[in-house]
Amino acid sequence: MPMTSATLLIVDDENAVRESIAAYFEDSGYQVIEANNGALGLELFEREKPDLVICDLRMPGMDGLLVLKQIMNASDDTPVIVVSGAGVMTDVVEALRLGAADYLMKPVVDLSVLEHTVERALERSLLVKENTLYREELEVRNQELQDHVDRLKLDLQAGRAVQERLLPRFPLEQNGYKVRHNMEPSTYLSGDSVDYFEISPNQFVFYIADVSGHGASSALITLLIKTQIDRYKDEFENNTSDIVMNPGQVLRQISLDLLKTQTNKHATMFYGVIDTSIHRMDYAMAAHFPAPILCFDQQCTTIEPEALAVGLFDDAIYASHHIDLAGFKHLTLLSDGIFELMKEPSLLEKEQRLLELVMQPNHTMHDFLDELRKEGLTKGAPDDITVLTVELY
Repeated sequence: MPMTSATLLIVDDENAVRESIAAYFEDSGYQVIEANNGALGLELFEREKPDLVICDLRMPGMDGLLVLKQIMNASDDTPVIVVSGAGVMTDVVEALRLGAADYLMKPVVDLSVLEHTVERALERSLLVKENTLYREELEVRNQELQDHVDRLKLDLQAGRAVQERLLPRFPLEQNGYKVRHNMEPSTYLSGDSVDYFEISPNQFVFYIADVSGHGASSALITLLIKTQIDRYKDEFENNTSDIVMNPGQVLRQISLDLLKTQTNKHATMFYGVIDTSIHRMDYAMAAHFPAPILCFDQQCTTIEPEALAVGLFDDAIYASHHIDLAGFKHLTLLSDGIFELMKEPSLLEKEQRLLELVMQPNHTMHDFLDELRKEGLTKGAPDDITVLTVELY
C-alpha cells in the first residue's frame, strides 16, 4: 500500500520524463516536488526534507552522482532511487556504492514498477528510522538505568556503613567468657542481625536473628529488632522493666512488633542471657536454624529449634529455658546462609559437617568462614552468613 503521507523529490532534466513520473505519483496520493537540475534538486532537498529522492544520473551541470553524494553526506537515512540509461552501468555501480537504495533503467515504461520500488525503499527507510529511534531510546533508558543503579549502590553502601556501625565493634569478655561474631553479607545490606552487651558485672545478653530475605527491607527489620532490644536494655538500666532478662518475653514482644510493621517479614532468632557468676544460660529460640551447637568438656550437642519464627502469628508463645553451664566450652550460632557454601550434598550431611568442625580442637566456625573467604566462595554468596560464638577459657 502506498505511503501517501510521504514526500517525493524528483530530479530529472528531461521535462517529459519528470512530469510523467510526478503526475503518476500525485495520482497515487504522494506529495511531489520537482527539480530540473542537480543544483535545484539539492536546494529543494535541504529546504523541503523529502522522504525519498528519485534522481537521474546523467544531467548537465551537476550530475546525479554528485547529487547523490551530497544527499548521503547530509542525510544517509533518506533513500535515493537512481534512474540511468542502459549505457552507463558503471555509474549505477558507483551510485550503489555511494548508498543509493535502488536503481531503474531508462526508459521506465511501466511506472507501477517504479512505484513498487519506491514503496519498498520507503518501508526499509521507515524500519531503519524506527530501529535507530529504538536504539537511541534504549541507550537513554540504559543510561538512566545505570545512573539509577549507581545511585542505588551509593545508597546501599551508605546503608551498609550505618548497619556496620550498629554491630558490636569488639568482642565481649566477662569472667572468662568471650563473645564475638563474624558476618559476611550477601549484598551491601544484611538481613542478619547480631548483638551482645553486658547488663551487670556478672551477666550479659547475646542474640542472633536471621530475617527472611535479604537486602534493604530485611535490613530495616534488623534495625527494628536492635532498636527494641536496646530499649529493653535501657529500661533495665533505669529500673523500669526487666524484660531484657526474660528471653521468652523478648521474643514474644519482637514478634508482635514485626506483625505491626505489616511487611510480611519474619525472623528466626536465638536470644540468650548468661550469668557468669553461677554459670547458667537462660535462652529462648524462635525456629532458629541451623541448630545451635553447645559443647562441654566431653561432648557437643545441638539445641534443637523450637517454636515459630517471630513475626508470623500474634498468638505465638516463646518459652524460656535454662542450661547449667558446668563444664561449658563454647556455643556456636549460625545463620543458614552457611549451608549455601558447603559442598555436602544433603542438609543432614551439612549439619553433621558443622558438628564435626566445631568438635575439632582449636578450630572455630570463625576459622571455617575465613577459609571460605580465602577460597573466594563468599563473594556473591546467595545469602547472608553470620557466626556468633560464646566461649569459656
